[in-house]
Amino acid sequence: MIYKSNSVENTYEIAKELATKLIGGEVILLNGELGAGKTTFTKGLALALGVERSVTSPTFTIIKEYVGSKFELIHMDMYRLEDEDEVYELGVEEYLRKDTIVVIEWNKISKFPCKVIKINVTRTADEERIYEVEGL
Repeated sequence: MIYKSNSVENTYEIAKELATKLIGGEVILLNGELGAGKTTFTKGLALALGVERSVTSPTFTIIKEYVGSKFELIHMDMYRLEDEDEVYELGVEEYLRKDTIVVIEWNKISKFPCKVIKINVTRTADEERIYEVEGL
């Protein structure tokens, strides 16, 4: 599926639509250059999942956890990690549960034991983004 967004609000609506299709235990891999809209999408997803806390990029903390009304949202940013071995040292597999939705920016993991949804985010203009979704 391909979605076009021309505002933050529109990106939130896309995330809300995708959230209605989640059953728990999925991993969402967000791919796109810096500033493409990965964290903005995650903020919209968090709102749709009933997260009340403010969502910020986990670039320096690597993993942030948020409690939603139906699922726990785990937001990871692997940008600063070197490789898959370093990811596993953090115990990432502990977050892959049926009661979580895991969103990963800058993924370094080659295989997951669960359903994976890939979202490629492309910035086409100052406010315009294309969200290409696979595996939903």
